[in-house]
Amino acid sequence: MPSKGVLYIVSTPIGNLEDITFRAIRILKESPLIAAEDTRRTKKLLSHYKLETKTISYFEHNSFARIPKLINHLNSGEDLALVSDAGTPGISDPAYRLIRAAIDSNFLVQSIPGPSAFLTALVCSGLPTDRFIFEGFLPHKKGRKGKLEKIKDIDATVIYYESPNRIKKTLNDILKYVGDRPAVICRELSKKFEEIFRGKVSELLNNFNNGKAKGEFVIMIAKDDKNVYF
Repeated sequence: MPSKGVLYIVSTPIGNLEDITFRAIRILKESPLIAAEDTRRTKKLLSHYKLETKTISYFEHNSFARIPKLINHLNSGEDLALVSDAGTPGISDPAYRLIRAAIDSNFLVQSIPGPSAFLTALVCSGLPTDRFIFEGFLPHKKGRKGKLEKIKDIDATVIYYESPNRIKKTLNDILKYVGDRPAVICRELSKKFEEIFRGKVSELLNNFNNGKAKGEFVIMIAKDDKNVYF
């Protein structure tokens, strides 16, 4: 009977393709199969490093149906590499479901560390880093106000991800329900058009008055003006 395969959680670049470890490249090369949130995006990375590993899609809308097949793959003795669109799998994506299933089935799970958009943003933000809370994406509608109001009394830097079509609405909601606090927005981190905006929430809104916002965003909100000099 073949030994069980290993599930490798492989962190990949959030933008610049050079931001990947030697170990991650080796695991992607040696694994018989890569479960990818976006196979097209992953194939660009594989092509860049001249890797020919087979890929299979694993994303939010097919995750429950795909897990049994991936568990069977591991059970056959074959290793499996798990990657997200970008960065570290399991952060605001469905990777945790497969990871949980693998753990429940007694497979070895190993994390191959690497980039993460919210940590990359935090360390260059200039906001306090001694305590922070990552909240992922805000709800689109229901529960949005309540989520924001809860951070008023949190003594930490609060971090959100946001899409370009909702960045202005989210900033307006933060201003309305949290207040005009020091904040930082990072856009397209490590990519050609990387931008970092620093200032009060009301000031940051001015950057999105003309035209449609583009790229992926990380929003960070400080508790107060203490130790923040923008």
